[in-house]
Amino acid sequence: MKAVWNGKTIAETNETIEIEGNQYFPPDSVDKDLLRVSEGYHTTCPWKGQASYYDIVIDGETNEKGAWFYPKPNQSAIDRVGENFTNYVAFWNGVSVVQ
Repeated sequence: MKAVWNGKTIAETNETIEIEGNQYFPPDSVDKDLLRVSEGYHTTCPWKGQASYYDIVIDGETNEKGAWFYPKPNQSAIDRVGENFTNYVAFWNGVSVVQ
């Protein structure tokens, strides 16, 4: 799987975790040089917990909050998914996730 935005590959791996139709990429498969933490912005999923966000910055363009991750997912969510997805990164807002 690959996550691509603005012509650049942000993440690439053969081992994503699918949760609710979204592909979550392992932290070491993501090019962190293209991400900037979205300070102070969080959302809460009733079963996964609090999500944090990254802005994606490529060639001077910014995709605000184009990626999210769970720094401390609820243990019940890890149990439900069957894998630890702590800090795995998912994408949206125009980012293409392709095989």
